Amino acid sequence: MLETDILIVGAGIVGLSLARELTRKFSNLKITILEKESEVAFHASGRNSGVLHAGFYYDANTLKAKFTVKGNKALTEYCLENSIPINQCGKVVVAVDEKELDGIYELKRRGDTNGVSLEIIDEKELNEIEPNAKTFQKALFSPTTSTVNPKLVCNHIASNFSNNVRILFNRIFLKVKNKQVTTNKEKIKFKYLYNAAGLYADKIAHSFGIGQQYTVLPFKGIYLAYNDDDLIKRHIYPVPNLKNPFLGVHFTKTVNNHVKIGPTAIPAFWRENYTIKERFNLSEFLEIIACQSKLFITNSFNFRSLALSEIKKYDRNFFINEAKKLVKQLDVDNFGDYLQPGIRAQLLNKQTNQLVMDFVVEHAENSTHVLNSVSPAFTTAFAFAEFVIKESEHNFN
Repeated sequence: MLETDILIVGAGIVGLSLARELTRKFSNLKITILEKESEVAFHASGRNSGVLHAGFYYDANTLKAKFTVKGNKALTEYCLENSIPINQCGKVVVAVDEKELDGIYELKRRGDTNGVSLEIIDEKELNEIEPNAKTFQKALFSPTTSTVNPKLVCNHIASNFSNNVRILFNRIFLKVKNKQVTTNKEKIKFKYLYNAAGLYADKIAHSFGIGQQYTVLPFKGIYLAYNDDDLIKRHIYPVPNLKNPFLGVHFTKTVNNHVKIGPTAIPAFWRENYTIKERFNLSEFLEIIACQSKLFITNSFNFRSLALSEIKKYDRNFFINEAKKLVKQLDVDNFGDYLQPGIRAQLLNKQTNQLVMDFVVEHAENSTHVLNSVSPAFTTAFAFAEFVIKESEHNFN
């Protein structure tokens, strides 16, 4: 039997940031982090694009809007202060036709409301900022969008904890009863628990009787490498469909100045469906197939066309052609291999059959559950953790 003041489930960016914020506010607390893998940030936190978003996609009344600008600033400062590589390259959002100009102006309006530094530019100005990007009349320039190596950031956070924080690897959460968690290796008695388990946050929340209306619907994100670093200077994004949480195929400039296109948002068939056989789970497969079939038949949130269009991106040529719409010049022979895939733990409300667009945080008597920690969760992590702790600290302080 182990004992701890605070038990955190999940050593991704959210779990690590919660531990960091707790130690900053309460230096005497004993904190234990459970991680089912053998290292931190094994899943989404280490497999995401590494882009630090500026915060102009989100409605002002959302948690995403409240914390992206602050989180971007905090994480940027953290990288600079600790000599962690960061590429402050900026980003342009381009329109493919006249219809998408409305999207440019809507993103500018949201950005202004959220306090984001943004500029609407014309084609001449775009050519000066990013010569290879093409747009219809207007584009949006975001100077505060950057890129980091997410795995490196997470490892740095984890390696700089005080002795009051311990990370237990290869620990699988099995059950909870009377403020005691049973893992595959021991039982742990806690005073308060934070659930930051990503792909399995809903399952753990359910064991506390929380969030029963939610389930995770996994989507696979794949990037394709481009072998000429000089193709672009900045990120190039399309105008997104703001009715769904995905941003479309875009060009990313990595922290090492490499170029990649992606990601896809292909419906996955089990929660860790990185490859066709990897980590196959029959019960998850049956559960998710049933859910997807229902959504396909009812076409909730336009799932049918979304799924069909995303599945097409398994075709390399189709994938590349989507990216070609954003740039003037592109040599298709310069595309390299597919990069490490990631899984987006997208929350679905089973009562409404709608994707949840914002972060969700729910509290129980002795626990707090972070659900739907999807993009821009990495960007917001420090600011979001501060909010979550402030919302829950009266329960254990």
